[in-house]
Amino acid sequence: MRISGINIPDEKKVNIALSYLYGVGRRNVVGILKEAKVDGEKRAKELSEDEQKRIQHALEKHKIEGDLRAEVLGNIKRLKEINSYRGTRHSKNLPARGQRTRSNARTKRGKRVTIGAIKKEVAVKMEGAATAKVAE
Repeated sequence: MRISGINIPDEKKVNIALSYLYGVGRRNVVGILKEAKVDGEKRAKELSEDEQKRIQHALEKHKIEGDLRAEVLGNIKRLKEINSYRGTRHSKNLPARGQRTRSNARTKRGKRVTIGAIKKEVAVKMEGAATAKVAE
């Protein structure tokens, strides 16, 4: 089954498989399936053509995939343009919702990079290399 350019896994139950779409979560799926009158416990490959059409029709009322991504990116771009606090945090790739950054935020800030502190063994090697260059 394919919905708005995304392949839905055939072996998964419909209530799980629909959550593969961006903008459709476990909570939204319940309402969508109720509106489409489809049993969520069925596997995606067991759905009839009529059931697939009803699900797609129910999904048309929701913003999913490209439309939702464009809206979110537009919102972030607007925050950056008006120079709000959240916009500046987005542009600096830092957490925008008040999380601490002193000890955490590794996923947002990236791998640790030590600045200014080096181990004693490394410092000794660097001194040895510097004296060898001077001797030449």
